[in-house]
Amino acid sequence: MNKRILVIAILVSVVTSLTGAYIFSKKFGESKIIEVQTSHHDAQPIKYQTTHTGAINFVEASKIANPSVVFIKTEAEAVRRNSFWFFDIDPFGSIGKVSSTGSGVIISKDGYIVTNNHVIKGAQTIEVVLNNGKKNYKAEVVGTAPSTDLALLKIDAANLNPVEIANSDALDIGEWVLAVGNPFNLTSTVTAGIVSAKGRNINVVQNQFPIESFIQTDAAINPGNSGGALVNLSGKLVGINTAIASKTGSYVGYGFAIPSNIVVKIISDLKEFGQIQRGLDGLEVVDINDEILDQVNGIQNGVFVGRVSQTNKYTSKIFEPGDVITKIDGKEISQKASYNEVLSYYRPGDKLKYTYIRSGQEREADVSLVNMDGTFELKKRVSLYSEKLKAEFEKVSKYELDHYAIASGIRVTTVGNGRLLKMNIPEGFVFTKFNNVAATDLSTFVGKLENMKGQVRIEGISPQGGKQYLSFYAY
Repeated sequence: MNKRILVIAILVSVVTSLTGAYIFSKKFGESKIIEVQTSHHDAQPIKYQTTHTGAINFVEASKIANPSVVFIKTEAEAVRRNSFWFFDIDPFGSIGKVSSTGSGVIISKDGYIVTNNHVIKGAQTIEVVLNNGKKNYKAEVVGTAPSTDLALLKIDAANLNPVEIANSDALDIGEWVLAVGNPFNLTSTVTAGIVSAKGRNINVVQNQFPIESFIQTDAAINPGNSGGALVNLSGKLVGINTAIASKTGSYVGYGFAIPSNIVVKIISDLKEFGQIQRGLDGLEVVDINDEILDQVNGIQNGVFVGRVSQTNKYTSKIFEPGDVITKIDGKEISQKASYNEVLSYYRPGDKLKYTYIRSGQEREADVSLVNMDGTFELKKRVSLYSEKLKAEFEKVSKYELDHYAIASGIRVTTVGNGRLLKMNIPEGFVFTKFNNVAATDLSTFVGKLENMKGQVRIEGISPQGGKQYLSFYAY
């Protein structure tokens, strides 16, 4: 009798397993091509493969993705200060070399590589090591996007293995993903997990105008994984690994990646223009919290307009502080992260339909996006490099002048082994005055910095947005 029961139990188990496998293959075994239009310009829409694949196969996905992920080694300069009994002997300090590592993803056969901006920030030299470890390349920076923590590099190589890119919008919560990178200098490491959430805004991008809408995953991401690939079970890119939420600095279950759809738009801009072509509606919005809830009569979904900038003259005639934006081009806006993500796909000159609520009444309006100077122009980056200061400078935009409430400003975008590094002036610092003279003309102001002597007083805005004053004697 017991043998008969055992045989029946085994048969039931086999039938159940086969049925489950059949259901899984029917649900996940089909794939289709969908189109995503990342901009309203005339460019052809990018075609992506949907993320659903056949049976779970980590081995095959790893084999496909691994050759596209590279190891990045950087060397930068850092200031070492000499002190005695808590007093600085040398206020400007001495400069020494600091090395760090990270990851990157090959996106073209001819050597374009995407990584995080923080991986290469401040680097004097960038070295790329391919997955096979057989050859090292010196990399040049094509462009950086601090607001999204992305950077585009180029190496002199051919016949590389570029990653295939999937549509991150089609990624489902609960779907399997793999994180591929080089944590703790351990090259070609693969970890598995699921998509835990989408559209996360975790305030890790150190920029006054950040774009954050991260994919959250429990695939283990550790220091060194930054800039690596988050791929689906087809080995296709769905995100660039960027951050971890941790009190220890190591993985504790929360990793974050920039969605591939945002990556496609940003690297396209960097490759063509050297900077982001960011379409601005001129609005400063915040999530609806308990304090705002009473002001909007209990509306919970959407973003609250806190300020209307005059940079976008079209929008400033439509919106008012206190409006709640609920949709953009028909896409639901539940929070600031989704608002940022939708806008990140568009360029100046694009027109979008906004749905918003004012005084309990739903309204619609067509909104034309502008650039940071309030025009429709797609601008290439203009900057000035000072060999004497080992630093690069650019004028700040009209939008930033309005945001900071300043009349003029000049930003330092890169700080190398020179005087500014010794003065502890960081990348992103905005000079507003030099010895009480406004920073207006780019070449004139850089010339003053190059030749500064005697007592110097500098006024400016820190990368975090606060006013900052520096006073010292220059020899």
